[in-house]
Amino acid sequence: MSEKSDPEKIQKEIMEAMKRMMPQGAPAKNPESQKVEEEKEDKQKKKREHILAFDRKPKDVKRHLDRYVIKQEEAKRVLATAVCDHYNYVRDSERGNKLQNYTKQNILMLGPTGVGKTYLVKSLAELIGVPFVKADATKFSETGYVGGDVEDLIRDLVHQAEGDVELAKYGMVYIDEIDKISTPSQSMGRDVSGTGVQRGLLKIMEDTDVPLRAQNDIQSQIQAMFEYQQKGKLTKPTLNTRHVLFIVSGAFGGLESIVARRLKSQAAGFNVDTRRVVEASASWRLASTADFIQYGFEPEFVGRLPVRVVCDHLMEEDLYRVLTSSEGSILRQYEASFRAYGINMSFDDMALWEIAKQAGREETGARGLLTVCERTFRDLKFEFPSSHVKDFTLTPEMVVSPKEGLRALLREERTKRETEIQAAIDEFERTFLAKSGLAIEFDQSAREAVVLKIIEEGQESVAFLEQLLSNYAYGLGLIQKKKPRDKFVLDAQVIHHPNSVLDAWVKDSYET
Repeated sequence: MSEKSDPEKIQKEIMEAMKRMMPQGAPAKNPESQKVEEEKEDKQKKKREHILAFDRKPKDVKRHLDRYVIKQEEAKRVLATAVCDHYNYVRDSERGNKLQNYTKQNILMLGPTGVGKTYLVKSLAELIGVPFVKADATKFSETGYVGGDVEDLIRDLVHQAEGDVELAKYGMVYIDEIDKISTPSQSMGRDVSGTGVQRGLLKIMEDTDVPLRAQNDIQSQIQAMFEYQQKGKLTKPTLNTRHVLFIVSGAFGGLESIVARRLKSQAAGFNVDTRRVVEASASWRLASTADFIQYGFEPEFVGRLPVRVVCDHLMEEDLYRVLTSSEGSILRQYEASFRAYGINMSFDDMALWEIAKQAGREETGARGLLTVCERTFRDLKFEFPSSHVKDFTLTPEMVVSPKEGLRALLREERTKRETEIQAAIDEFERTFLAKSGLAIEFDQSAREAVVLKIIEEGQESVAFLEQLLSNYAYGLGLIQKKKPRDKFVLDAQVIHHPNSVLDAWVKDSYET
């Protein structure tokens, strides 16, 4: 490369030019910003100390996971043990008691979509208090740019740690759909960038220094520019991945066939029930390193993932438990949505079973619950906030036919509301008599008009009637002096044009 085209030389020349253009010296910090920075540093220091004081036991970790994730008992046990091993090592290593030849407990998770893989990892990160980054492996294979994208996972950890590199180096990186970057040799024409991505991940999964400023990142270059302007030199900040825990997962469709062929081959020549062996091979628990290599992973890549976890399919009973037992149940979200409008929601137990049954048909695990709930509650969330519904119970019929369930609820609510308004009219007649000494009576047309206006305008009954007839105690009193009567009958015209009707009545009483 010629000196003229040297990127570092060009970058340095740009920095020199910017330095000449910008004012020298860092701006003085005001006391308020200084206080904010000190509070932030104190908060981050406590987070780091919390991680380095890790003393959880595997059963403690599993109990935490049990609160949020249903089923997956074996997966929770394995994850809890691996995470405790990892952060015990981190704690001892940072205290100077570094274990020689320690193999990092990076984790490979296998399981269908929606069974709680992401939730398990996120719950672990929250429990331990470390930064957490999630990405899909497909992002890397699609771009075809290996190093920069893969290293961005580490830069994202620093971002999640609010710039605290010391905190970020204890974080967790979770990569989903890892099976999508496998490259089986028998698959002609497949995107071979998968192998490159695996090799790129290899570099950061063990013990390497990752530069925190990407050359193709404008923001990083601007930060470098300011640093150069203030200090007259450039540093190259890095983060060492020695203590970063990597967890990868995927659905691994077709892996069971590879395992089945191997087991059947091993069973040949022996007095073994081949059918039983083939059935057992459908379980990912029987997969060996050789099976993953045949699936399309580099031996070195599989070797960096010594802990293997299998998550099971969720059955209808499991989905019901997700709704009723998990602290992260999607129902809490919908309860909060209605509660924001002052509406209380309760559930018929059979309605929850119906949601679980329909979610099972979606074949997307717990994600199916969100699909069914959104379909069930969509119209309710739109209509109820503008109605007088203050509480309702979700029934199986509403899950099976949401629109008909909504119509039935609104009909029931309207009937209830009409009854309440009629009672309010009766009470208003009594109150009006007690306060003014004048008897009034709403005829049927007036009552119907009152009910219609109150419901359509969403008003409260007493406030509406008081405002409607605010001038009637005085006006009817004038009429009573001229033309006494036992009772004033109010019709629909009074409801639609209260002041003009009263004016006509008073005028008529004085003219006759």
